[in-house]
Amino acid sequence: MSERVIPLVDQRIPTLNAPAAAFDPASRMAANGLLADRLGRPLRDLRISVTDRCNFRCNYCMPKDIFDKDYPYLPHSALLSFEEITRVARLFAAHGVRKIRLTGGEPLLRKNIEILIEQLAALRTVDGEPLDLTLTTNGSLLTRKAQALKDAGLRRITVSLDGLDDAVFRRMNDVDFPVADVLTGIEAAKAAGLGPIKINMVVKRGTNEHEILPMVRHFKGSGMVLRFIEYMDVGATNGWRMDEVLPSAEVVKLIQAEMPLVQLEPSAPGETAERWGFADAEGNHDAAAGEIGVISSVTHAFCGDCNRARLSTEGRLYLCLFATQGHDLRSLLRGNASDVDIISAIGHIWGARDDRYSELRAAQPPDTGNTPQRRVEMSYIGG
Repeated sequence: MSERVIPLVDQRIPTLNAPAAAFDPASRMAANGLLADRLGRPLRDLRISVTDRCNFRCNYCMPKDIFDKDYPYLPHSALLSFEEITRVARLFAAHGVRKIRLTGGEPLLRKNIEILIEQLAALRTVDGEPLDLTLTTNGSLLTRKAQALKDAGLRRITVSLDGLDDAVFRRMNDVDFPVADVLTGIEAAKAAGLGPIKINMVVKRGTNEHEILPMVRHFKGSGMVLRFIEYMDVGATNGWRMDEVLPSAEVVKLIQAEMPLVQLEPSAPGETAERWGFADAEGNHDAAAGEIGVISSVTHAFCGDCNRARLSTEGRLYLCLFATQGHDLRSLLRGNASDVDIISAIGHIWGARDDRYSELRAAQPPDTGNTPQRRVEMSYIGG
């Protein structure tokens, strides 16, 4: 009988401490809401992972052979507390953040998540407006959680759903979870007023591309926005291969053959999704029919106006979804650092940012044979 080999590699990558210059009064950086990185990109969007655990085992994110019963998840003491998350979110807002997305893992697995949402909902932007507070979920717990999330102050929700065929969906989540339960959760979120709801479908060639049209037919005219995401080369555990990527252009072409589309303007600066509206008989956007989106994370780089930072479950700040290192903010939060110190640290970290992984990847010839540096796992910092 062959022995199973358990790799002695933590999927969470090593931390990089926040710059010591943050504590030097001569280099201290104040917040004025106008923070920009080396490429002139402002800081507007903060994605916060509240747990590294998930109840699904999707093979493109948390494959079961790696994230098994023996996987060393973070102990509770390592996780940022709700108070620590709220504090750091407030300081990011001072630098210009307007949108906060809670992610995981599966964020609804974090006990009493409604308390955190209530705390974050009380924060304000530099203009005195409420933050755009949203959450991404696999939908498995939405039926019983949706109303409480809305009551706590959550504004919008995004649900990951990779197909309507029950056999396909169970195979992709790899825990035999029925698609009907997710659909019921989506309806509960809609009834609670968590909208507009976005539905994200990761398209993996050879696995679920035949679910594209059924998904479009189902959500057209529902008031929800269906978005198709190219299968990404995130982390090191999902066995990513370029030949499993279905380019967004092919997705649009497939849909166009049955339902005419018209391209729409981006909804906001830094928007990752290319928007397409369903066209009426005159070729104009039929608002009642709604729209779809495509996120070309592999075939079309959108680094140029990326305004997103990501905070991991235990307080490491990542400047790119494809990052190879993070900056330790937890040690500042749990040390003697003042708000001014942490604001300065965030300012120096973002100000030095020049990440543009997708643009650099696109400039390289395919299949060079080079082994890339190990990147942070998507399950660890959210999508």
